[in-house]
Amino acid sequence: MLAISDSTDDDPVGLRTSPVPLLHLPSPLFSAEEYQRAPLVPLDDRSYTDFTLRHVPHRRGLIVVLVDPDDGTIYPRAAAIGAETVIRAGDSVNWLHLRLHDATNCRYAHWDALLADGPADPPPPASI
Repeated sequence: MLAISDSTDDDPVGLRTSPVPLLHLPSPLFSAEEYQRAPLVPLDDRSYTDFTLRHVPHRRGLIVVLVDPDDGTIYPRAAAIGAETVIRAGDSVNWLHLRLHDATNCRYAHWDALLADGPADPPPPASI
């Protein structure tokens, strides 16, 4: 999985506890091949502008992780880059982990931990 974030935080999209292998790169440093090859790409919303300057093609599995819950512009911006959905950092973590495991054919699933808090409802699509 490729997490795109220009943040210096070591866990900018809240995936520290996920056993899925993670490549964390800032917007200017990921390659087109890394972007296309990754089964899932969480994008830190703080890196949105630098990401758009790369002019990467739309792809399935791009998820925008929202840090500022009061940002009302995120849904149209996420739709403009072809994001599958928008989640809030810290929320929807179980859903994101399940989505990661689905994207990697469940090779890294720890089902007991993932399902301990009940169902993981999906967040709304980015096109809302």
